[in-house]
Amino acid sequence: MLAFESPLATSARTSTSCNVLLRELQQIWSDIGESEADKDRMLLELERECLEVYRRKVEEAANAKARLHQSVAAKEAEVATLMAALGELNLHSPIQKEKKMAPLKEKLASISPLLEDLRTKKEERRKQFADIKNQIEKISGEISGYNYPNDTMISCLTLEDQDLSLRRLTEFQTRLQTLQKEKSDRLHKVLEYVNEVHLLCGVLGLDFAQTVSDVHPSLQRANQEQSTNISNGTFEGLEQTINKLKTERRIRMQKLKDIAGQLFELWNLMDSPQAEKNVFSRATSILRLSEPEVTEPGVLSTEMIEQASAEVERLTKLKASRMKELVLKRRSELEDICRMTHIKPDASTSVEKSNALIDSGLVDPSELLANIEAQITKVKDEALSRKDIMDRIDRWLLACEEENWLEDYNQDENRYNAGRGAHINLKRAEKARITVTKIPAIVDNLINRTLAWEEEKRALFLYDGERLVSILEDYKLTRKQREEEKKRCRDQKKIQDLLLTEREAIYGSKPSPRKSNSFRKTNGYRANGNGSMTPSTPRRNSVGGATPELLTPRSYSGRQNGYFKEMRRLSTAPINFVALSKEDTVSTYTSVCDSELGSPPHS
Repeated sequence: MLAFESPLATSARTSTSCNVLLRELQQIWSDIGESEADKDRMLLELERECLEVYRRKVEEAANAKARLHQSVAAKEAEVATLMAALGELNLHSPIQKEKKMAPLKEKLASISPLLEDLRTKKEERRKQFADIKNQIEKISGEISGYNYPNDTMISCLTLEDQDLSLRRLTEFQTRLQTLQKEKSDRLHKVLEYVNEVHLLCGVLGLDFAQTVSDVHPSLQRANQEQSTNISNGTFEGLEQTINKLKTERRIRMQKLKDIAGQLFELWNLMDSPQAEKNVFSRATSILRLSEPEVTEPGVLSTEMIEQASAEVERLTKLKASRMKELVLKRRSELEDICRMTHIKPDASTSVEKSNALIDSGLVDPSELLANIEAQITKVKDEALSRKDIMDRIDRWLLACEEENWLEDYNQDENRYNAGRGAHINLKRAEKARITVTKIPAIVDNLINRTLAWEEEKRALFLYDGERLVSILEDYKLTRKQREEEKKRCRDQKKIQDLLLTEREAIYGSKPSPRKSNSFRKTNGYRANGNGSMTPSTPRRNSVGGATPELLTPRSYSGRQNGYFKEMRRLSTAPINFVALSKEDTVSTYTSVCDSELGSPPHS
């Protein structure tokens, strides 16, 4: 029988087969001898059995159709549900067009692969949503501190999986990206806070791990499986910790600065060696730094502060034992400064009085030392204001030195002898004469400057305890007297020349007496190795000269301790025969001889 035979042909062939069989059955019955009634009865039963078989087959076919229809309907409903959940409603339109035309088995065969594909796609979509959900839950927990955030998307996703569309997936991905960006910003901020805490803990010498662990254990990074807490509570805890550490840094820094200042003061007082100072160079280095610039680890630790405090205590005890020595040393420095600046030091802190006060215990050595330090500062300030006048005093004294040298040079009988070095002395003499002519102007200008200084400062300008104006006035008076003395000597020489001329007219000329070595004196020159004469050290005062002594500030100063040892005085020195010329010597000798012979004096 053909597989694709039509139903009509099948029915005709079946009918033919049944007729053949029926005729064969009737023949058998006839051969057997069955009656017509029995034949009709058996034919009726046969017909009834055939109908029953047809009826059963029809029912089975109807049930199979119903099952197929139900299966197709269920799968179509599931496909529609999946398409709705996945947001792919357009895929169902081809099935709707072919739904009425295709048999049930074809419909079932066509919808099954689509259903399987949709089921696979749904499962993949569910995994995507689950992965995004887990990431959102984790990041949200990190941001909120794992306080079970009330996220609408997560709540909807956990209740029902009715919407697995790409639109909703995109919303979740956008939400995840936003949370990831926020997490990155928060992690960066937490890292900045943690780095600042690490820096402050290093400077203060504190345990960094314990400090951040007190804020949140996840910041210690001891447990790599636990993610870093980046909640607002963590930020607040880190900010409070940083503020507390900064406050502690400020307190310790100020404390260490005070201690370092005491160290410098004690080192200066005790003249501590550099090696001893280098031990605490880290502690003293903060004096020139601001708070943000202090980054060296351990520089503000309690150990560093305790060591510096112990050094201050040690030096303080040592200072008490050496304070007397320091007081005397600073007093000596004060006297040296006063000696160089020609200022009389304060007698209240003299060596004798300072020793007595310290030994008696009436005065704290520190106060006495501070008083001497103040006097040193005062003397230095006063010396600065006196500098201009002191420079002019030095110029005046140098001019006086040149004047004394010029006097010695003029008294040298061999000054014009041709010899090596003579031209040098001659040039110096020319310059000295120019300088000497400027002395009156120098003195007058110095007096005016001094008076202006006194008027400005409303105090007397003292030079080694004596008023400088008085010294200058005395100098001017002495210089005037010296000029008058020179004039008197010149007049006396003229008279002596006249007497010598008259004596020669009466008795005739006679040889000059031999020059005696007693009239010679050592001049201000000495012979050098070439036989020429070079000037020796200039004299300060023309002692033994034919003029009164010039009173300069150096003549007021003593040679032993720089203080005034004698009162100013004017002294008229005897006539210096060495300073006279040859003719003057002869005239003087002739005058003396005439006096011995009883010759009448000439007026």
